[in-house]
Amino acid sequence: MKRLKDNIFPLMLMLLIPLVNIFYGYINNPRRGTHSLVTDLDRSIPFIKAFIIPYLIWYPFIILTLIYLCIYYRETYYKTISTIIIGMLLSYLVYFFFQTTVPRPILTENDSLTEVVKFVYKTDNPFNCFPSIHVLTSYAMIRGVRKSSCSKLTIKLTIYLTAILIILSTEFVKQHVILDIFSAILLTDGIYRTIDNLTTKRCLVWKKKQFWSWMTKKKLEI
Repeated sequence: MKRLKDNIFPLMLMLLIPLVNIFYGYINNPRRGTHSLVTDLDRSIPFIKAFIIPYLIWYPFIILTLIYLCIYYRETYYKTISTIIIGMLLSYLVYFFFQTTVPRPILTENDSLTEVVKFVYKTDNPFNCFPSIHVLTSYAMIRGVRKSSCSKLTIKLTIYLTAILIILSTEFVKQHVILDIFSAILLTDGIYRTIDNLTTKRCLVWKKKQFWSWMTKKKLEI
């Protein structure tokens, strides 16, 4: 609890995610026309209702992983959350100009898992698909923990496995198609690499200035 209190202000950056997400509802419709990116491979992949579980785990997974990164790897946390915000904004821009849709299966069963899928379908229109926000944010967790100095194999594997299951779930519950997944991964990777390179160069410039300042000071002392 004390660690949460000590990190309360950096953690407040997470509020930017739901704030930016306000735009999602305004463009989650077919008013601007829709496109289909469904491939034959997508059609051959079966609908598996059990994957609705990792699909919904996405919400607490993102929050808990960001909290973990903020507490233990602050610099990585800033890079990861920046990647998510920039990625979401760019995705929304794509949605506005290139709205895609994914056909959903007709659900006839009445078991608990099917009912959960029906609920997800009812609350989330089949638009705003390319690229996938679920995949974008999940892959950002993989990039973040991989880039951090985390040496705890159990934690790393848990984050990797959970993120991969979430990414796969988007296809198996027919919320996204393969192109949605790969575009999100490429977008996330590009943004994270850019942010990481910029911050690394800035750090090197700062260290160089510190070094020459130290050398100048030494010469003056001599």
